[in-house]
Amino acid sequence: MYEIIKNRRSVRTFLPDKIDREDLYKIIDAGRLAPSANNLQPWEFVVISDDKIRASLSELCRWGRFIKSAPVSIAVFGDKNNPSTPLDCAAATENMIIMATALKIASCWVAGYRKPHSEPVRKLLEVPGRYELVSIVAFGYSDAEISMPAKRSLESVMHFNKF
Repeated sequence: MYEIIKNRRSVRTFLPDKIDREDLYKIIDAGRLAPSANNLQPWEFVVISDDKIRASLSELCRWGRFIKSAPVSIAVFGDKNNPSTPLDCAAATENMIIMATALKIASCWVAGYRKPHSEPVRKLLEVPGRYELVSIVAFGYSDAEISMPAKRSLESVMHFNKF
């Protein structure tokens, strides 16, 4: 598991190959199994495989133009009346990305929580108003070679007992 997490990368170029339905279900199930405050599970997952809808999403999301080329994206929405929704849905999003990586499926997380595109995306996907967008993740196969970006050292981020 450590190697999967260590080697995960954000990928923005995708091959046109479709993701196997069984693998897609595993990815979403991993999101569903994420921890949530009081086990409220505030999330809803909208799977977007339609080319026209993905093209519209890519137009709405300034930093997500690559969504158009991914064979599938998943939008994660959470109950806006739950104060833990952003954290819970972020945990679900990370679970899906890690599962995809384990299945050799590339991904890239597009922030969605309270961004300019959040409400237009909710309306595009016909999500009821009690939910708000937290994230969109593009998934697909890729042959891109992505090097490890600079990361802060473990020693520089870890503190024992006090900062």
